[in-house]
Amino acid sequence: MIRHVAVVTALAIALPAMAFADPAMVMSSAKGKILTDAQGMALYTFSKDSKDKSACTGGCAALWPPLKASASDKATGHYSVFKRPDGTMQWAYEGKPLYTFVQDKKKADPTGDGFRGVWHVAKPAG
Repeated sequence: MIRHVAVVTALAIALPAMAFADPAMVMSSAKGKILTDAQGMALYTFSKDSKDKSACTGGCAALWPPLKASASDKATGHYSVFKRPDGTMQWAYEGKPLYTFVQDKKKADPTGDGFRGVWHVAKPAG
């Protein structure tokens, strides 16, 4: 019984923290400190997006996959969640939608930075 209570208590403490964990990490790269997804892949912003609104759909989203959020994810700190044109949810940092790049192959190696002058590696505030 005591063991059961301890497990339930531990879950009660851990689950809320996991539900509100930041969707990105900060890693060092050749471009300085950058935001990455949970796998360590660079995250990017798109100049044609507006606050919490993605302009990258269809073929664009195939090359630059959105950093997906679930319906239960909640905004926290610098991060917000918004609904994309296709109805899926996406994370944004300071209102800028976040994406990965399919051609990135190494952790914290932002090869898409500066692509066509409109894609930029996401960097932490401050």
